[in-house]
Amino acid sequence: MKTGKYITDARRTVSLLILATMLGSLGGCGVYSFTGASISADTKTISIQRFPNNAMTVEPTLSQKFTDALRDKFSNETNLTLMNKGGDLQIEGSITGYRTSPVAIQVDETPAMTRLTITVSVTFENTIDDSESFKSNFSRFVDYPSTQNLNDVQEMLIDQINEMLVQDIFDKSVVNW
Repeated sequence: MKTGKYITDARRTVSLLILATMLGSLGGCGVYSFTGASISADTKTISIQRFPNNAMTVEPTLSQKFTDALRDKFSNETNLTLMNKGGDLQIEGSITGYRTSPVAIQVDETPAMTRLTITVSVTFENTIDDSESFKSNFSRFVDYPSTQNLNDVQEMLIDQINEMLVQDIFDKSVVNW
């Protein structure tokens, strides 16, 4: 029975050595996290400006909710220090679209579902490595039953869409797979 225990211990030791070697080989390339972020060790700060709502339809709380969600994502999932302006990484932009549209038209030509779509325009500047800078539009949507009033589900839908948009921006900005 002792032989089995030694084999298990040996496998565990080999596994830990392999893991340590793999992690050590990543050390020279940048700072990695379990979120997938790959940020240069020279990059210490980030500034995220308020995203004004320039959409045709303005939802009053959307600008603040989106900006806060983006700031929270970078604060919680990276070691970057959030600054008001002038970060090593700089994100700014605006909300350019907020609209509902009918989808899943039924036989009687009424929509079974309605789609809420939010679009943001983002400018990302990496002052350490300009080749990683970009300007891009991001758009996400969520469908909800047309029998529901938008005012009743709007806050929940905005939170869901913001989460997807923020993840897309985070991935394009600092996840370099």
